[in-house]
Amino acid sequence: MSVKKLCWALCAVCMALGFSSGVTAAAPKTIVFLDFQEDSQSIHNEIAKFIFENGFDGYKVELAKGSANLIWQALLQGDIDVDIQEWTENVATYHDDVARGDIIPLGAVVPNSAQGFYVPRYMIEGDPERGIKPMTPDLKYVWDLAKYVHVFKDPENSSKGRIHGAILGWMIDDTMYKKYLHYKLDSAGYNYFRVGSEPILYTSLVAAYNLGEPWVGYMYEPSWVCAKLDLVILEDVPYDYQLYQEGACEIPKQPLINLCSRQFPEKAPELVDFLKNFKTGLERTSAALAYLEDNRATHTETAIWFMKTYDNLLDDWLAPEQAKRVRDALAKR
Repeated sequence: MSVKKLCWALCAVCMALGFSSGVTAAAPKTIVFLDFQEDSQSIHNEIAKFIFENGFDGYKVELAKGSANLIWQALLQGDIDVDIQEWTENVATYHDDVARGDIIPLGAVVPNSAQGFYVPRYMIEGDPERGIKPMTPDLKYVWDLAKYVHVFKDPENSSKGRIHGAILGWMIDDTMYKKYLHYKLDSAGYNYFRVGSEPILYTSLVAAYNLGEPWVGYMYEPSWVCAKLDLVILEDVPYDYQLYQEGACEIPKQPLINLCSRQFPEKAPELVDFLKNFKTGLERTSAALAYLEDNRATHTETAIWFMKTYDNLLDDWLAPEQAKRVRDALAKR
């Protein structure tokens, strides 16, 4: 082989090696989502995951699960990139974290929400069609529960009442427990019963509701149970920031916010605009939760259903080329 041909051959090898190394360098970036394993957040996570991985080039999504406090710290440190649908008023340090720049709010995926202690409406008003008479006719405020300990009996100790608390490990649980203590519901004779997961909380309510039996406990909107059952939230003292820290007032109705870590805009700048535009709303989210329950669907299946059912939202969230790519990917599902 001539020197000239040898040089060309070496150049070709170098180009091939350079191309190969370029492919390796272009491996997908991993974006980590915070996952509290709450149904509505899980659906929103799956929608955003599908869009990140199909509407853009070079991304894959992983979900980080764990206790609320630990994974919030991981978000502050940048080990978690994105938190979709956060109940920010439940996080004691939220405003300080934003002020320091450790957390960046990007917009509200759901503009309104509600949380508190709920009871089935038949507890207060009865339900003639089901032959249910009012059991707690004067129950309006949280502190009124003290009068009805004998109605909300704890099945494990009939001399006590039972209030179903929030999910063990959720930040709101601390607030609900403070509320229970503030209104001296412990002294009145109630046990504050924490459950281990969202499905267990839902099951306890649905089982009581179907039988027309007493139930009181923590619940929130959006959730499929609130979408399908006729519930009443117990009123409280109007919201005040200082009182809220003591559990001594209502939980503010709040937008559910998309957040990201300080590092995320540099890591994936093209995804920030999507998250700013990513809004679903209370009614659509409630419809998705009802679909999840009625069809015994997975969160991924529900996310696919949502994007196909509300196809027009893709144009609100994405540029035309990205929306087309997502639609093409959806057509294969």
